[in-house]
Order: sequence, then structure tokens, then C-alpha cells
Amino acid sequence: MSAGTFLIAMPQFFMGRYQYERFPSTINSTVSISPCLQDKSQTPLSALEKSQAKINTGCVQTVAIVGPIFGFLLGSLCAKLYVDIGFVDLDSITITHKDVQWVGAWWLGYLIAGVISVLAGIPFWFLPKHLPKPEGRKDSSSSSEQSKFITEDNKEPHKSYQQQVKIAEMAKDFLPSLKNLFRNPVYILYLCASIIQFNSLIGMVTYKPKYIEQQYGQTSSKTNFVIGLINKKAFGIFSGGLIMKKFRIDILGAAKLSLGSSFFGYLLLLSLFAMGCENSDVAGLTVSYHGTKWTTDYKQTLFSACNSGCLCSEDDWDPICGENGVTYVSACLAGCQASNSSGKNTMFFNCSCVGTSESSSRRSSAVVGPCQKGNKCPKMFLYFLVISVVTSYTLSVGGTPGYILLLRCIKPHLKSFALGVYTLAIRVLAGIPAPVYFGVAIDTTCLKWAIKRCGGRGACRLYDSSALRYMYLGLTLVLGTVSIFFSVAVLWVLRKRSSPQDETLSANGERSTCGTKSRKDNFVSSDHLIQTTFWPEKETRL
Repeated sequence: MSAGTFLIAMPQFFMGRYQYERFPSTINSTVSISPCLQDKSQTPLSALEKSQAKINTGCVQTVAIVGPIFGFLLGSLCAKLYVDIGFVDLDSITITHKDVQWVGAWWLGYLIAGVISVLAGIPFWFLPKHLPKPEGRKDSSSSSEQSKFITEDNKEPHKSYQQQVKIAEMAKDFLPSLKNLFRNPVYILYLCASIIQFNSLIGMVTYKPKYIEQQYGQTSSKTNFVIGLINKKAFGIFSGGLIMKKFRIDILGAAKLSLGSSFFGYLLLLSLFAMGCENSDVAGLTVSYHGTKWTTDYKQTLFSACNSGCLCSEDDWDPICGENGVTYVSACLAGCQASNSSGKNTMFFNCSCVGTSESSSRRSSAVVGPCQKGNKCPKMFLYFLVISVVTSYTLSVGGTPGYILLLRCIKPHLKSFALGVYTLAIRVLAGIPAPVYFGVAIDTTCLKWAIKRCGGRGACRLYDSSALRYMYLGLTLVLGTVSIFFSVAVLWVLRKRSSPQDETLSANGERSTCGTKSRKDNFVSSDHLIQTTFWPEKETRL
């Protein structure tokens, strides 16, 4: 893990230093520079590229979620640091982390994570080579699949379970085990529900930083910090295990809790449709150069009579904010005739396009960076954070009940195999495709594309806020709704197989409802399954 993490950061040390596009300037200089290139002998700047069972399960899954939380917080810190920190003089950098062309030290977090991985792996070298056999186990005939991995100290001190099992025997049992597993309707339905739900969640989490940046106008550093704070999955997973233990919820109750968690979680997501911001006023993209709002029949064009005398490139993206509250793609396209070059606080004057707005005919200056979104946007962002926290918690409450449901509905000797197939299916059918088609769908809402140095299409500079909101949230909700239907099917199958005459009470008062119609062959009490799953040394004969 450490080696792979270091490998991810390696491109930073092999590629050249990052070059951002900025008009020539020197720190504390007052030289007047004309962004509007009217002399044909001058050439415009070229665009550059950027770019206990229930409690134990809850605790284990909770700890696994804590890592990403700290990861986002670390990412927030690194995003504030310049990408080439340690390689260039930071005093010579004329942009800040709030600038659209800023690239943070993305590679630094991977180096830190790699070092931590090495340190975390050191204690494992001091573990004993073999686990001791529990003293309470006297009857070796009742050993479960899990207990076979414990070395028999007296009988076979030099042979492990892996050495005893031949590869041919494992291959021979593979297809029958797979067939047996796929004939379990509860397992198949829950697997389908999980795959679709993870498609929804992975796609949503992957593009949440981009969504916050584009929808609410936040910087990448603040976005990563906020995502780390609002991620309450760890508390939700732990709460799910605590609820199951306190109320002694059986398998049917676990299915209901998992379904209810998904239903109310996605119901909360519906409210986010009303918590968006309008498009920024960008001349030539969302509004005309005269300040009128963009309509469907309006032809987007970055050129106008006010900047016709300038030799501007429409591929540039170095936005400035005019005093009229309109953002211009570049100072050249704003028709600015002069600039007060003072490094990170560059001011532009005599901007012909800024003065064309009817509401502010005399205002013709601009500053570096896009204009802030409307006054209602900060309030909408706060509402978004609150709903996101509640939604994240609600969806994760069903994590532990769902995991327990998966374990209880599988025969003991197939548990390891079932978990392996489940994990593989989630990674391949959700982890890989979800970011791809989510990205393709989101890119259909782009209004302004960057151009790479080699001439190809680069990243999207500006999205249509409304279209982005409906595409991003809509795709998440559609997938979530489909997964809920599969969860309802799981609950229906469990209810059908748990008729009153087939229910039995376990020693602790729980009802087992995951039995099949053939009680002799397939029925296993929930108490027994918990014991064989988490405490194999306490297994009892059926």
C-alpha cells in the first residue's frame, strides 16, 4: 500500500514545473500594461494546461470510514499549498489559492499517507507466526471453516491450512459453491441492491467537490475541508450496530432498518434540488455583453463590438470581475486598455466592455478573479451542508444491519466465499463504472471548455449551474430509487420465508427469519450464525 501510494505521487517529480497563464507583472510594480492587444505585431498568450457481532461489525466499519475523513482534511491543507512548493520561490507566485488557475500540492498528501502506511505496518511484523489454539476447544470435530485456519500445535506444528488444501480441490469446489450461492434469492437481491446503491454513492462522492465548487463558488481547499467535516458515515455505521444490539433486532428487522435508512436518506436528497445557486453572470456565456440574461435562443459568443479592436483568444481562461458585477473570461475580452500591475492584486482600467452595461455605464475597472455568486448563495450553501450531514448519517445507519443480513443468510461454509464475491462485485460493477458515466453525464452541462497545450479539449471551466444540479442529483436519486426496489424485494422474500410456523426463538429472544422452506437442510438460527461468524470457538452442533 505504501509503495503504491508513493507511486501515485511520482509524476510531480518527473514533469516540469507548473506554469499558469498570467499577464507579465512584478511584485509591487506600477507599470501600466495593456491586456487588450491592438498591435498586430503582438501575439496573445497561449492557453496552458492545468490540471460483539453487531457492535464489532459497526466498530470495524466505522474505523474504515475515519480514514477518508482525515484524508479530505489533509487534502484541504495540501490544496492551500502551491503545487511546486519546495521547488520554486513562493514569493514569485502572483496567484493565490482562490484563483481559478491555482493548483495545490496534490502530491504531498500521498507522500504523507505513504509514510503513515509504513509506520502502521511495522507492528504487524511483531505478531506471532501462528495463532494459538483456544483452550476451550476440546472437540475438534465441531470446528468451523474459520477455525481451520488455526494451527493444531500438537498434531501438525509445521503445516498450515493453506498447505493442506490443494489448488485442484479448491477449483473443483468453486463452481458448485458459486452455483449454490447464486441460488440464494436473498443474497442475489441484496447484492443487486448494494451494487446499484454503491453506484449512486460512489458517483455522488466522487464529484461532490466539483459540485460544491461549481454550484456554490467555493475554493477547492475549502471544499475538501467541508467534505471532511460533513462526512458522518462513521457515526451512522456505529449507530446502526448500536441500535441492533440494544433492541435485539432480528434479521427481518435488519432488512427493515436497512430499507428505511435508504428510503429516508434518498428522500432527504430531494430537498437539495431547491438548494442551488443561479449561474454566475459571465459575459458571452450566461449573459450578453449588455448585461441581459442568457436565454435558450441566445447564441453564445465571447466576441462583441466592445472588444472587436482587441486581438483576443477565445481559448484563454483568466477571468476578471468587473465593477458591474459581471465576470469576463479574460481581461482582453473585457476590452481593458490598461492595468496596474501589483502582483496578486492586479487592477484593470478603461475596460470598454465593462462600461457597456446599462446599469453601470461609467464603471470600467475590474479585478482579478471571477465575481462572487448572488447574495443568496452563501445561505444556500449552509443549507446544503446541513442536509448533507443528515443525509450522510441516515444512509450509513443501514450499513451494519445490511452487513449482518448478508452474513446471516449464507451457510457457514460459504460465508468467506460470499463476502469475496460481494466485495469483488462492488469494486468491479460500482467502483469502476460509476465515476465514468457520472463524469460523462456531468460534462454535458459544460459551458466553457479549456484547451490543452497540445490542442485537445481540456477540463471544463464553467458549468451550467441548474443543469449540473439536476444531472448530478437526478442521477444519484434514480440509482438510489432502483436500489430501494431491490431492497423491498429482499424484505418481501424474507417475509415469505418467515411464516409463523417456521419462526423459532433463539436463546436471547431473537427470531430467525432467514430460513428456507427446507428447515432440515437450510434453516440456521440467527444466534448460531452469529456465533459461527464471529466466535467460531463457541460453535455448537445443529
